[in-house]
Amino acid sequence: MDALLLTAEETAKLLHIGRCKVYDLIRNNELSSIKIGGARRIPRSAVEEYVSRLLDEEVA
Repeated sequence: MDALLLTAEETAKLLHIGRCKVYDLIRNNELSSIKIGGARRIPRSAVEEYVSRLLDEEVA
């Protein structure tokens, strides 16, 4: 089963970008995330939505 929530490191590997870039995307409200206690997690659906937006921008 695929995880519903990803760490910044897992998200970075999935997108083939750096961990700091993931935090930049979160900070700039380009990638949604949630906080559970002290841990920041990125929903898998947010990653898919981000990629879809990138593809839509590419076409436009």
